[in-house]
Amino acid sequence: MPRRPVPSLRVPTLSGAEWDLSEQASNRFTMIVFYRGFHCPVCQTYTRELDQLASEFGERDIGVVAISSDTRERAEMARDRWRLENTLIGYDLGIGKAREWGLYISASRGKSSSGVEEPSIFSEPGIFVVRPDMTLYWASTSTMPFARPHFKDMLQAFDFVQKLDYPARGEL
Repeated sequence: MPRRPVPSLRVPTLSGAEWDLSEQASNRFTMIVFYRGFHCPVCQTYTRELDQLASEFGERDIGVVAISSDTRERAEMARDRWRLENTLIGYDLGIGKAREWGLYISASRGKSSSGVEEPSIFSEPGIFVVRPDMTLYWASTSTMPFARPHFKDMLQAFDFVQKLDYPARGEL
């Protein structure tokens, strides 16, 4: 719920360090982008857009991490094959933790349209924007890989939010 504390979140990253949400308090916001995994061609396009805009989020003091339930090996394949150079990639998100965050969970249906085998179970996409006090500011989740918020639109929204000190909404 907006304005309420979010669950804890700690995942290993491809940088070699663990990423812990509670250590991100220096940012104006922290944006957590949960993606489905290496098997998802929509995620490839989506995370590449995020990667290309990473510096613009940084200029606004918005920390960004992209996290999936993938293993380290699959997360590395996503980073390398999708050419993600500017985005911190977290992996090994547990399904229980994904549920705590309100993400939808899917089971494998074999190979995706990209020809990559889906994991036996994985989380569907979601974006969560968290304030330094660890309360939820903004969230968007989906049961499908399609129709996600565009990061360029989100940048414009963050500018609006900062200019007007716009409060979190949807708390009732």
